[in-house]
Amino acid sequence: MTGLARRTDTTRQRLGFFTRLLDDGTALQRYRNALEQFVRAEEVGFDTVWVAQHHFHEAEGGLPSPFVLLAQAAALTVRIRLGTGIVTLPLEAPLRVAEDAAVLHLLSDGRLELGIGSGGTPSSFAPFGHEPADRAAIYDRHREALVAALRGEQLTADGGALYPAAPAVLDVIWEATFSAEGAARIGRRGNGLMLSRTQPRREWAAPSSPQLQEAIVDAYLAALPAGVAPRILASRSVLVVDTEAEAASWIRRGIDRGRSFVDAQGLAVPAGTTDAELLAWLDVHIGTPEQVLATLGADTVLARATDVAFQPHPVDPPHETVLRSIELSAEVGRELLDWSPAVPAVALR
Repeated sequence: MTGLARRTDTTRQRLGFFTRLLDDGTALQRYRNALEQFVRAEEVGFDTVWVAQHHFHEAEGGLPSPFVLLAQAAALTVRIRLGTGIVTLPLEAPLRVAEDAAVLHLLSDGRLELGIGSGGTPSSFAPFGHEPADRAAIYDRHREALVAALRGEQLTADGGALYPAAPAVLDVIWEATFSAEGAARIGRRGNGLMLSRTQPRREWAAPSSPQLQEAIVDAYLAALPAGVAPRILASRSVLVVDTEAEAASWIRRGIDRGRSFVDAQGLAVPAGTTDAELLAWLDVHIGTPEQVLATLGADTVLARATDVAFQPHPVDPPHETVLRSIELSAEVGRELLDWSPAVPAVALR
């Protein structure tokens, strides 16, 4: 299996691991599992790890405080970069985000990647004193305040500014969007573009997520200021296992858990739809390295991305299965992308 068509630039793509911390078990078990997964990702040569922030809803995501977890990850690792994917900025005090980012950037020796967005479960807004309908306007205000603080602008009447200073964080801001219009705004700001693992669709026969994301990437690249290098993160649902028998046992779980996304779109699955067709519609890739290479090979957006992140959601298998998937995903990355491990190859079990 050959890799995707290469980009025209010569920048090495980065490979990442993304978790929503949805393991079965207690919150403490989820956090300890995530930390062990981050260490394993570093051991096999991944470049980045990413965590999602979710408030209140255990089944949506297990982490309300990403900077706290990533600070612990910084202490357990030495090289891998630590990303928020995303901080739900409308629900945060932007100056506190700037302060937490600055401290984490310093303690991690500059390994922070700061992903922000306006998303979040609608019911989470009221406890923070906001209406979900206002999220876009709040996001814009909070983003401007965050950037001003990171830029070092005066914040107090007596000349106080962000401490510790962290202007370098401005170079690692990422923003998430589902739309071409949002991507153009992100591009004009010169920030990184974060693409979701799947794209909202209102019809079963709608274009695939990669096809829809092609227009988003186009809009982003067209809006980038001259001289600003693109940063495009494509997140994908990937579970890599050793055998086809193992894959078959996880496919049903992936379909069952992914069906909530279909139901949320109000779609009826056509009669006679195969498991493979449903997985493709759900943008879920499960199988041996060879099988995952075959399904991901049709994803044209990956060739345009500077960063690719594999996540086990929505399958959310047990911890040991995730650890093995991380190891096998390095094989997939070498074959599929313009990527090579950041450390010498290690022997896989």
